[in-house]
Amino acid sequence: MTCKRILIVEDDNDINNMLRDLLMLEDYEVSCAFSGTEALLLYRTNNFDLILLDLMLPGIDGEGVLKEIRKNSKVPIIVISAKDDKESKIGLLKNGADDYVTKPFDTDELLARMEAVFRRNKGDDKSKNSILAYKNIEIDKNLMLVKCSGNPVPLTRIEYNILVLLMENPKKIFTKNNIFESVWNEPFVGEDNAINVHISNIRNKLSKVGGMDKYIQTVWGVGFKME
Repeated sequence: MTCKRILIVEDDNDINNMLRDLLMLEDYEVSCAFSGTEALLLYRTNNFDLILLDLMLPGIDGEGVLKEIRKNSKVPIIVISAKDDKESKIGLLKNGADDYVTKPFDTDELLARMEAVFRRNKGDDKSKNSILAYKNIEIDKNLMLVKCSGNPVPLTRIEYNILVLLMENPKKIFTKNNIFESVWNEPFVGEDNAINVHISNIRNKLSKVGGMDKYIQTVWGVGFKME
């Protein structure tokens, strides 16, 4: 079985080294970052199974790192911080942290929490590794990579999420209400031309590299579906 890859983000050398040694003894593959900027660089160039994230970091702080990663990834993140007030913990969990460990921490508890996070995310493995295919479009949901006729398609996060929604149910007609609530995760309020703009952008980008004119059909008066 492939060992899990962990990214430690901690600017305190002693704590960082201690965590590295602890996790290596548990047969994890470990990378270490000592600043928020370094953490994001490693995150963007590697595939990690879990991130241990300190908050008080030089440059980009831990909250900024969490926010940036959560724009396009569901990689599990456990925050490790000296902040122990209830508001901080609740805020970080709402903003995408999977768990929160307060310094000083017990190493056995940290390992147990890591295993608990892995168990909670195990059920998502199939969806995260699945490939969506329709006509000459292919989406690797694990890598968030879209290709058309073998060529990469540079979609924005919103465009990507809309295309995934349509391709997961290619025969279904999605109303603007359906799309807005699924992609933006909030109630649809009235006529919103933003969805039309995003659909138009997706069509143009796919056609530019795919060599076909039609990918997304407008069902007049109802919504959109794959052509």
